[in-house]
Amino acid sequence: MRVRMLKIFCGLVLLATFPVQAEVFEKTLSNGLKVIVKEDHRAPVLVQQIWYRAGSIDERTGKTGVAHVLEHMMFKGTKTVPVGEFSKRIAAAGGRENAFTNADYTAYFQQLHKSKLPLAMQLESDRMQNLQLSQAEFSKEIKVIMEERRMRTDDEPHALIQEKLMAAAYQEHPYQHPVIGWMNDLEAMTALDAQEWYKTWYAPNNAVLVIAGDVKANDVFELAQRYYGKIPAHKLPARRIYSEPPQQGIKRISVKAPAELPYLIMSYHAPTLRDAEKDSVPYALEVLAGILDGNETARLNKALVREQQIASEAGAGYDSTARGPGMFTLEGTPSEGKTVIELETALREQIAKLIHDGVNADELQRVKAQVTANEVYKRDSVFYQAMQIGQMESIGLGAKAIPVMLRKIQEVTAEQVQNAAREILTDDHLTIAVLDPQPLANKPKHAAGAFHVH
Repeated sequence: MRVRMLKIFCGLVLLATFPVQAEVFEKTLSNGLKVIVKEDHRAPVLVQQIWYRAGSIDERTGKTGVAHVLEHMMFKGTKTVPVGEFSKRIAAAGGRENAFTNADYTAYFQQLHKSKLPLAMQLESDRMQNLQLSQAEFSKEIKVIMEERRMRTDDEPHALIQEKLMAAAYQEHPYQHPVIGWMNDLEAMTALDAQEWYKTWYAPNNAVLVIAGDVKANDVFELAQRYYGKIPAHKLPARRIYSEPPQQGIKRISVKAPAELPYLIMSYHAPTLRDAEKDSVPYALEVLAGILDGNETARLNKALVREQQIASEAGAGYDSTARGPGMFTLEGTPSEGKTVIELETALREQIAKLIHDGVNADELQRVKAQVTANEVYKRDSVFYQAMQIGQMESIGLGAKAIPVMLRKIQEVTAEQVQNAAREILTDDHLTIAVLDPQPLANKPKHAAGAFHVH
């Protein structure tokens, strides 16, 4: 699992203190497509990303995994672009492309020379409206996805225990379902299910187009109007706002799986950002995660791994940005001769110590400096600049929240961190999952390279 989510946050606040923030431009076309351009003229390259605000959070019970299934099917051709031709044309232009699905959104991207933006837009806009979903292609691809699930979740103990933990921690919220879907739902899924998802959510008024790189904003807006502007908007279904009822006491699960070592996850229900300016607890939790697990000198590694030698690894993680609720997670692997009970006790002791004694100024400064340092490093990636804009737009905070988030993280006080730990890290918010390792000889084998994932 190794959820070092502070590093993710460091990326999310990219651009915030730099003058290039002024080089982010946006325009909404008449059909509702929001176009955002981040100019970066250091190299003659660009990235196009199209983000749909449709992820597993939007799926219905019994249809889990359909968002990810459609992501695969989006590469299966249109009337004018046959199966497999999309990728071939991008490759022939010297570019690369892929896609990803998570709980909150689905995104597609191409990276190529700046002169090839018309090609990328022509191909992407074509499949926004003209995808052909044949039963034959669906039947082949659903088998690929089921094999992906077996290899990446069922046969991977850390992924499996994370899936089981989420299913136990969330009672009502759709975050309880895995993005790849439950196997039974995949087995029952049809091409019509994917077609319905496509018709429901793949519309310009449910998408954000992000272009970053060596481009001029006005040129991009003109191209976007040419290629995307004529695609009609359509009425989107009302989105249900899910809430998770308060947990009434600690939850514990044990997962048996072939593995070499035991493993412990402790996850606490936690809020995520809803108002970048007014919220405070999520920022304090980001800093808390950095104090516990920001680098090799952070508290958990220093105390549990190096000094007490209770754990071979120990970490903390939290992500403040999501469409739904969040989790603050502690995790680790016991050292040889130590047990998960001893590791849990040691983790609890570290939290109790922090709540009682607070954090010191040096720790606070280290985490804030780390955020700023990551700013500089991440700016080197045009792709990541587009990524963080797309993420923020897709979860509803918007790209304009980015500079606010950096400023707010720099304003976090030691008292706020201490109070956040006291408020959030309680047993009434806690779900614990333990991996009970079973003999590896029982682990089934799957052929390497048995699937291709876009």
